[in-house]
Amino acid sequence: MDYVIEMLNIRKEFPGIVANDDVTLQVGKGEIHALLGENGAGKSTLMNVLFGLYKPEKGSIKVHGKEVNIEDPNVANRLGIGMVHQHFMLVDTFTVTENIVLGSEPSKAGTVDIKAAEKEVQALSEKYGLNVDATAKIRDISVGMQQRVEILKTLYRGAEILILDEPTAVLTPQEIKELTQIMRDLVKEGKSIILITHKLKEIMQICDKCTIIRKGKGIGTVDVSETNPTELASLMVGREVTFKTDKTPASPGETALNVKNLKVKDFRGVEMVKGLNLDVRKGEIVGVAGVDGNGQVELVEALTGLKKSSSGEISLNNRSIYNLEPRKVTESGVAHIPQDRHKHGLLLDFPIGENLVMQNYYMEPNSKRGVLNFKKIYEKARSLIEEYDVRTPNAYTQARSLSGGNQQKAIIAREVDRSPDLLIAAQPTRGLDVGAIEFIHSKLIEERDKGRAVLLVSFELDEIMNVSDRIAVMFDGQIIAEVKPEETDEQELGLLMAGRKSEKRGEA
Repeated sequence: MDYVIEMLNIRKEFPGIVANDDVTLQVGKGEIHALLGENGAGKSTLMNVLFGLYKPEKGSIKVHGKEVNIEDPNVANRLGIGMVHQHFMLVDTFTVTENIVLGSEPSKAGTVDIKAAEKEVQALSEKYGLNVDATAKIRDISVGMQQRVEILKTLYRGAEILILDEPTAVLTPQEIKELTQIMRDLVKEGKSIILITHKLKEIMQICDKCTIIRKGKGIGTVDVSETNPTELASLMVGREVTFKTDKTPASPGETALNVKNLKVKDFRGVEMVKGLNLDVRKGEIVGVAGVDGNGQVELVEALTGLKKSSSGEISLNNRSIYNLEPRKVTESGVAHIPQDRHKHGLLLDFPIGENLVMQNYYMEPNSKRGVLNFKKIYEKARSLIEEYDVRTPNAYTQARSLSGGNQQKAIIAREVDRSPDLLIAAQPTRGLDVGAIEFIHSKLIEERDKGRAVLLVSFELDEIMNVSDRIAVMFDGQIIAEVKPEETDEQELGLLMAGRKSEKRGEA
């Protein structure tokens, strides 16, 4: 078979870790080829080698059968390789077109011909069904649209081979559906796609081949039509994975969190939470289901003290925590696994050990009379790293060097270890693999079984259905329905989330 890309026996090392150990990847023309592995398995590293961001210690790369030396991304671009990174590389204040032509601007009489560029970008957008407004500013468009801009950027530079790194991690279900169609259209036009993912459903739906990496080693390549999610999951993690969360029925106690008539505005002053009522009892997991943008972010920020509410009541164990500072909310017994682990969960340039004490660094034994006790801090960090299986060379490694799943495990270790009365988990498994998801779900259930109140906010319907004891459906800033997971299905939940009435329950 003619391969457009061959990566043969690639080895890539970092201090203290072998990220890729003799990995081979061969991609055929017009193929959507999945690169599957746990968080930290070495998928992104391998693609960064292909894109010229890293130089391998060993191995060779062939493009269209010819051996090449990809020294940097410019060489990759010239060879027709484009990469859409998980964290987008866009300038917020620039327009779509300005971002796309940045670095290769068309000029006319010494000045940038932005009008010509806009026409070209619009034409490309229409050709591939991307529906992007070439004149819009990046800060004014959705995350899904920003991703399309990144795809357009690679196409503008003539990419024939597209690397998409975890492209659906930040998308809503609707945007995922649209992206799937875009990928199919690209392949019809003769492009080849390498899809870095750990979503098995996605692989089964759209991919032709799948190469599996486990702990840096290549496990092999399979034909997607000849495999199934269970086999892929066990190849990925090296053991059998259960997709159903094992849990006994909840035994809820008294009310821990009580929210009455809460109103919260977003940064633009628009009311996003509109007189919301909600309660969570000890020993139960309440899942908040809803389409992104219906006030979930503002609700969580108000509950954790990150945003001031305009009116209403929030109490924990019958004591008001309404509009308290974040530290006071934390000290009242609230733990928070934030939606954006980079923005609100970690200090990326600090060691992982210090990130693990961010909530109580000022308390004994971590500090005394304002002086930090690093010996105690790192002792504690090492025990949490071991207990929560955070895969890191050591406790002094910068948080940004860890994979997404291990960053998330560290945040969960820090928050759960404090034995909170209320654990708020916002998108706790976003962008994580099946092994890490299984671990995090078991931790949430463990907390519930210890008599804690857990509030789970997620866009993943199967997560809400699997983990929650009670589901609160949020639409347009309010809880419009409460259902039990065993008495509903994804179809009905989807209708309620869209604010439509369900056959079973009349008006939502």
